[in-house]
Amino acid sequence: MKNTIEMQFGNFAGSAALRKLLTRTTVHKWVNHALAKPAEITVRMVGEAEAQAMNLKFRGRAYATNVLTFDYTRDPVVTADLVLCAPVVAREAAEQNKALIDHYAHLITHGTLHAQGYDHETNARDAFKMEALEILLLGALGIANPY
Repeated sequence: MKNTIEMQFGNFAGSAALRKLLTRTTVHKWVNHALAKPAEITVRMVGEAEAQAMNLKFRGRAYATNVLTFDYTRDPVVTADLVLCAPVVAREAAEQNKALIDHYAHLITHGTLHAQGYDHETNARDAFKMEALEILLLGALGIANPY
């Protein structure tokens, strides 16, 4: 089965420029690289208001976060939505002195791993396992350790 990866962009300041940076080919490469099984994944870029509303509704947290993963199924096909907040991602990249494209690669990889059941919030062992895999996957893409 071929992976189905859809991209969406919400209506927010800077979305046109972001469409040029995050090409379909590039995002597909990152998602496919992080997948261990067939998948149907939608990657949506949003502004701060939409991200904050979603984080509040689904996680009970009243702030915009960098990436939200909604995983619906894992077997036999991974189905998930990844929602990335463009202003938060841009702010973090600047604060951490990272290239914006590299930070997106990291967060999309991170979200794709979450969609497959990886977790970093349950315990230190799971966090180490997930972070180590992220470092390995990103390194294979020529992207430096994000941690």
